[in-house]
Amino acid sequence: MKKSWVLALSSAALLAGCFGGGGGDDTPAVTDAVPASASASVGGFISYLQQLVVASADMLEPVDVSSVTPPTDDTSEPTPIN
Repeated sequence: MKKSWVLALSSAALLAGCFGGGGGDDTPAVTDAVPASASASVGGFISYLQQLVVASADMLEPVDVSSVTPPTDDTSEPTPIN
């Protein structure tokens, strides 16, 4: 009897996780649009590139980069890339 209750509760918890929105991610994909910060500053550009690198490339759509102008800054120190 005790095993059937444990099985029933485990099944209910599993179904609640599947249908209750557990694990859903509403953040837009990194390739949906290039953020304005990528053209505004060197730091913003590097931050966007880092997001692209860690994203799963096999699952991403192509991104339109025609409106992106990589920023330049001849006065600041180089930014370390990890």
